[in-house]
Amino acid sequence: MEETEQRYAYSADIPELDDVDVLIIGGGPSGISAAVAAARLNVRVRLIERYGFLGGNLTAGLVGPCMTSYSLDGSQQLIRGVYEEFVQRMMAIGGALHPSTIPAGSAYCGFIVYGHDKVTPFEPEAAKVVAQRMCLEAGVDLLLHTMVVDAIVDDCEAVNPRILGVVCAGKGGLRAARAKVVVDCSADGDVAHFAGVHTRQGRDSDGLAQPQTLFFRVQNVNDQVVEEYVRSHPEDYRPYASIVAKATAEGRFPAPRRGIGLYKTMEPGVWRINTGRVLRRNGADAKELTLAEIEGREQTVALLDFFRNNLPGFEKVELRDTATQIGVRETRRIDGDYELTLDDLRSGRSFEDVIALCGYPLDIHDPTGSGGGTGGDAPATANIYQIPYRVMLPRYHDGLLVSGRAVSATHEALSAIRVMPPCFALGQAAGIAAALSVGNRASPRHVDYEDLRRELLAQGAYLG
Repeated sequence: MEETEQRYAYSADIPELDDVDVLIIGGGPSGISAAVAAARLNVRVRLIERYGFLGGNLTAGLVGPCMTSYSLDGSQQLIRGVYEEFVQRMMAIGGALHPSTIPAGSAYCGFIVYGHDKVTPFEPEAAKVVAQRMCLEAGVDLLLHTMVVDAIVDDCEAVNPRILGVVCAGKGGLRAARAKVVVDCSADGDVAHFAGVHTRQGRDSDGLAQPQTLFFRVQNVNDQVVEEYVRSHPEDYRPYASIVAKATAEGRFPAPRRGIGLYKTMEPGVWRINTGRVLRRNGADAKELTLAEIEGREQTVALLDFFRNNLPGFEKVELRDTATQIGVRETRRIDGDYELTLDDLRSGRSFEDVIALCGYPLDIHDPTGSGGGTGGDAPATANIYQIPYRVMLPRYHDGLLVSGRAVSATHEALSAIRVMPPCFALGQAAGIAAALSVGNRASPRHVDYEDLRRELLAQGAYLG
């Protein structure tokens, strides 16, 4: 017999924040870029973020380095604009290295070659400071320690319901926040979900999404020994793969992985570790996410012990820190005006409404096991492929743009565009489109593409 979910009726009069033109939800790569791009077009912008700092996976997730902003062969920088400025400003305070200096196969890109030419090493604290400065200098109103709990929708039964704002919860309690345009950069499509936009999760066969990983950083690593060992074992699929395979066969390896994901940082002896893997958990559900966090931290403890006892160069390793939140690769994807597909990425299809060029390959981690990642048996993408504006437009709802990894794409296509540089590019386009729709007093659906293209180019984006 199925359990009946208990319900509790609740209603309240809640204060309203002052209205703005553009409301950005989520301060990760897409949200930062959207807020800066919109504010630079002289509209009133508010950015709501649940943590006390900006960055999302850049900071709270400890995810790094940023994957490639170049073509697949590393010959041409494709993602520029706000992203390039962000990198340059981190470099100016000693917090990043420019991707043009980072070749494929280097320690900074985890010794991975395919799809990892020209990654961007950076320090999370530099990302926090630079993101904050860029937003404030552009005139963005930041509201931190606040998360969205509902959407405000005009006439839910209409053919094209309009999003008017959100209900958010912070230290002061519930608040209503209204705007002419809302940009959902929550990564999980939270606003879209609350507003009734149709969404999907995971692969078509069973709905399972990519697994989650809790990033952590370690110190006291012998960099030279690590690099020498990896170079002397070219047969390993990933660093230390032969050691992991033996331990897995003996039941001694604590995570469903085939190698050690490790990325050298700018600080000697400190590496980012992307090796844990939590399977079959829904990152858009609080209870499931709680279980994932618990499992991820237990994996971290076990992995540290394994590193000390088994990996050359890690004999004296210590934990530097774990991420504030587990890294979630995939949750909701909206049903948009256009769905980006694997065929689009493989063919390099041209779109009349192109807003970003990318070169990162498919990066699908097996939702049920240890396989996946870039390369391997994954279909190859074109050296350069395009993303159209329409993937950010919900099919029916007005007044809303969705940016970041919740855009309209198949499970396969999303695996390539979910990483941080494409999210910056999507966010910049969403912010500009939102500002233009405010200026034209029109829905984002009716923004003139030539106006959008012109402003993207003016803000330093590259569109081929």
